[in-house]
Amino acid sequence: MSKVSALETRVRALSENDSYAVPALEKGLDVLELLASAPDGLTKSQIARALNRTASEIFRMLICLERRGYIAQVEGERVSLTLKMFKMVQQHPPTERLIATALPVMYHLAHDILQSCHLAVLEGGRLVILSQVNAPTPIGFFVKPGSTVDIMEAASGYVLLAHMSDAQRERTLRDWKREAGRAMPRGLNSHLKRIAQAGFERQGSYLVKGVTNLSCPILDGRQSAVAALTVPFIELSGSKVKEPEVLKALREAAGEISTAIGGTSPG
Repeated sequence: MSKVSALETRVRALSENDSYAVPALEKGLDVLELLASAPDGLTKSQIARALNRTASEIFRMLICLERRGYIAQVEGERVSLTLKMFKMVQQHPPTERLIATALPVMYHLAHDILQSCHLAVLEGGRLVILSQVNAPTPIGFFVKPGSTVDIMEAASGYVLLAHMSDAQRERTLRDWKREAGRAMPRGLNSHLKRIAQAGFERQGSYLVKGVTNLSCPILDGRQSAVAALTVPFIELSGSKVKEPEVLKALREAAGEISTAIGGTSPG
């Protein structure tokens, strides 16, 4: 299936069961949701085709979104999302508080373990990287803030799924299945139970060989995960900081952030 065909399927699914339609608003949201699934951007004709509309129907909408700073021209005739929505999320009070609370702890963690770390939250069926702190070393692993990741391809995703209510997990998995168009991984429930019992996840990176992702939940007062703190661990030659020490420091940092936002320390 082509990229545009897959996007068409997703947009149609997102548009089902609309009881109170607001056509102009829905048209703009359709464009934004479509572009969110196309990191390289799309041409105006691709957008029109994916949304089953004529080019003239979406032209004024694209002009408006570009004027307001939500989209921008990129290579060739393509348009792509800007970081405006990500900045809006960061300004949202609960998110702003979480980032402000977590960043000092993350800086201390990165300095102590000589590794980078990042904070991720759920957005529908995907992860959004809220913040990232680089390792204080010449070499490290970088995750771009604002980027999105498939929840089934990240330790953070499994940690969040393992530390949420059954109802929230069901909604998240339904969103993921609709967006990803794939079947659930085998043994998912038993895997999540093991993570919940252990209080952390350890798995090799889906993207980079030699990177081991260690992830712990940030818990609220109901012991439900609001975010995941993750260290993409790289074993550096000559470093005295080994994986067990990194995991211990990570768990302590996640507990410190959880307590600071009024939650409970995991594990």
